[in-house]
Amino acid sequence: MTDAVPSPSAAPGALSGVRVLDLSRVLAGPWCAQLLADLGAEVIKVERPGTGDDTRAWGPPFLRDVAGNDTGEAAYYLAANRGKKSVTIDLSTRTGQAEVRRLVARSDVVIENYKFGQLAKYGLDYESLKVLRPSLIYCSITGFGQTGPWKHRAGYDFIIQALSGFMSVTGERDAAEGGPQKAGVAISDLFTGVYAALAIVTALYHKQRTGEGQHLDLALLDVMVSNLANLNTSYLATGSVPQRTGNAHANIVPYQTFACADGHIVVAVGNDGQFQKFCDVLGAPALATDARFATNPERVRNRELLVPLLAERLAARPRSAWIDALEAVSVPCAPINALDEVFENPQVKARGLRIDLPHPLAGIVKLVGSPLKMGATPPVYNLPPPLLGEHNQELLEDLLRPAQYDERR
Repeated sequence: MTDAVPSPSAAPGALSGVRVLDLSRVLAGPWCAQLLADLGAEVIKVERPGTGDDTRAWGPPFLRDVAGNDTGEAAYYLAANRGKKSVTIDLSTRTGQAEVRRLVARSDVVIENYKFGQLAKYGLDYESLKVLRPSLIYCSITGFGQTGPWKHRAGYDFIIQALSGFMSVTGERDAAEGGPQKAGVAISDLFTGVYAALAIVTALYHKQRTGEGQHLDLALLDVMVSNLANLNTSYLATGSVPQRTGNAHANIVPYQTFACADGHIVVAVGNDGQFQKFCDVLGAPALATDARFATNPERVRNRELLVPLLAERLAARPRSAWIDALEAVSVPCAPINALDEVFENPQVKARGLRIDLPHPLAGIVKLVGSPLKMGATPPVYNLPPPLLGEHNQELLEDLLRPAQYDERR
């Protein structure tokens, strides 16, 4: 590991002593690096002078300063850059390339999401940098990976959601009601960021045992195809192409959304016993003994008959009344919350998912913390998302003083 030292106020995390050089921007790479920062790694975010990460300008909305005015920090940028230090370096210049190489010589991990071959032009690809630091873990995140006929293509989340098959199984069944849909967030980026963090932690363990570095090749398309999970195996087992089912489940009924008098709820009836209880609450116990609906296979076969009968009853009362009644008999259900309701949820509050960090412009920045709960090495929140170039002096002047650190291999 490197000689990275947490700041005096920082509690050490599981990855304390690991230095990560984050050359990535937008979401997948920054999300990966933020996860590592939460676990205690020192993360140095390298940004373009003047503009920085693209997401800094992806607003409104923007973070507001203490006077209530918009700053230049977009809310999108805040989501993926907690816990990092920012330096500005122009990678297209020889000076910038030399600065990056000097940082690499003092780092354990490099994360980059440039198009295939682009960093090789600057001598900042893995093959070039491993000569400088053989133990380097170099994580490349692209749309299509480092091999294959599409390796030169740029990857965008929306494109990947379409290509991977995800959108073919997401959305209403009837094209007239909406057709294929993407997810509400850039899930191919987020999932790839998580997989990349897992690969990096695994590579750090391998390095600790053997001293060897390696090149990690993460592709958004690979991740999204993999994440179709049981739909993949259903197709491979039968040759039948899965179709969109909207908010319903292809293999379980009733397992979907229903409209109530004042909003929507989700009902997730997973077995015949729960269906009996569900029907009792609805005041329709006969449905549970009807041969057409008594077992899940029959409910799936007779979905079009059953669901309208259930929907009619659920529409007659407000959702809170149904939720209270269904929870009382242990039938899985939930309201479909908007985000204001999410952050007022007592369970979300109890789990500490909302965190506040001091910020040089806003005084306090409100963020969402890590979902990782670890008894001995919990996540650490030492730094807010950095201002552009905020740590230039600390990292480019102090850290790179030749006399201060040895360039260890």
